[in-house]
Amino acid sequence: MERKIGIIGAGVSGLLACKYILSKGFHPIVFESQSSIGGVWTKALETTKFQTPKPFYQFSDFAWPSSVTEYFPDKHVVLNYVEAYAKHFHLLNHIKFNTKVAGIEYEGSRDEEIQSWSLWGGTGEPFSSRGKWKLIVEDLNTLSTEIYQVDFVIFCVGRFSGLPNIPEFPPNKGPEAFHGKVIHSMEYAAMDDEKAAEFIKGKRVIVVGFQKSALDIAMECCSANGVENPCTVLYRTAHWHLPDYLPWGFSLAYMYLNRFSELMVHKPGEGFLLGLLATILTPLRWAYSKFVESDIKRKLHLAKHGMVPTHSFLHEISSCLTSTVPEKFYDKVEDGEIKLKKAPSFSFCDNGVMVEDETAPIEAEVVILATGFKGEKKLKDMFVSQTFQNFIVGSPDAATPLYRECIQPRIPQLAVIGYSESIANLYTSEIRCRWLAELLDGTFKLPSIEEMEKDVRKWDEYLKQYSGGYYRRKCIGALHVWYNDQLCKDMGWNPRRKKGLLAEFFEPYGPLDYVPS
Repeated sequence: MERKIGIIGAGVSGLLACKYILSKGFHPIVFESQSSIGGVWTKALETTKFQTPKPFYQFSDFAWPSSVTEYFPDKHVVLNYVEAYAKHFHLLNHIKFNTKVAGIEYEGSRDEEIQSWSLWGGTGEPFSSRGKWKLIVEDLNTLSTEIYQVDFVIFCVGRFSGLPNIPEFPPNKGPEAFHGKVIHSMEYAAMDDEKAAEFIKGKRVIVVGFQKSALDIAMECCSANGVENPCTVLYRTAHWHLPDYLPWGFSLAYMYLNRFSELMVHKPGEGFLLGLLATILTPLRWAYSKFVESDIKRKLHLAKHGMVPTHSFLHEISSCLTSTVPEKFYDKVEDGEIKLKKAPSFSFCDNGVMVEDETAPIEAEVVILATGFKGEKKLKDMFVSQTFQNFIVGSPDAATPLYRECIQPRIPQLAVIGYSESIANLYTSEIRCRWLAELLDGTFKLPSIEEMEKDVRKWDEYLKQYSGGYYRRKCIGALHVWYNDQLCKDMGWNPRRKKGLLAEFFEPYGPLDYVPS
């Protein structure tokens, strides 16, 4: 009997899941709420470009066309590449567009029985003769609802779309107090070019946030308004945004994306010798960070603008917060077209916003909240069962508990792909999908629930040590080789993918290192 696999989302992770599930002879059904593939790339700002150099963002078995010469392609080039991939591997026929999965419900075992299991799914197997998932699917064109029954579910919904994160405010100090317009960056990105330009043209705009979307929006405001109506950027924390990937002319990939760089970091599940080595190499780890930081400070004149972060670059990359600063961003700051304002907290008033410890408001007609998304709530709300909602969220003082960043040990017949971050999410999603396909095909079995939860706790400790307050982002950016090693060992692959000892330790690891031999 052909196993049906429900895949929720047709972004990059969903397409990869579909491709590798098909390769094992399963029957994938992909549900996509939009009318096209591409996920977050379909909702990106017009000016959005890659944050990762192109060689690290590619499918292992589908090269970039030779016509794409840019090192950081824009969103249109990326979408064309993703669409070409889907067509090449005949994935579009498996996608149901304009369909939203409103909820999923497990049928076959009671909550009491599930909570007593010592093995994933009760047997340790990915499929069950008793258990099925019921998917409640809404057709967004006809507004009808249909029920699908599948043997396994793969969440590929990502964490940077869907549910905007809106800050909470005291009564009468939120957006309702403001006489202008308040929108989230998601709404701004959904506008077409002409409408977006009209929305900000000739207006005093405040952008709240200091990650990539906030900086891109600020630059678009500059293009529309210039120095006559400068854009104010409110931020809580300064970040080590990269002007390029060549600190002092040396490739950042050779500093942080190879096996040697990971010897300087304490790793989940490391033995005594690796732990000792990481401790001994602590001064070198510090020197690496200072080397990169000094280059960023020099190129962007951060000290002049009061924008030198208090945390290290290692903390930045370990939290997946690294991004490239838009070209000439700090030139705009110098010219007065962008004003940077540190704001640990703020509130709204009738003519703008009040920043903590300030007596006068920052006046504005438009406020754009580039404050991220509620990824955990999006995952939680997919489940009908309160028990499964609690399982997927986990402890309030821990990150989302996913074994190998894919499997919640206590939720049967379900995987999550693309939620945990890395230095290049396509690259990481691909090896996870290959790992999952091998798991479903019976190549290996998962350990007991107790062992998986123990492993999850070790990774959580690592996240808290190196990511600090950003641990819930589930970033494996500074340990992507070590992480991939675990997946390779599970699948029976040799984790050492390079030719020669020097190459193995000092050459950067990327997607092409995991091409099947």
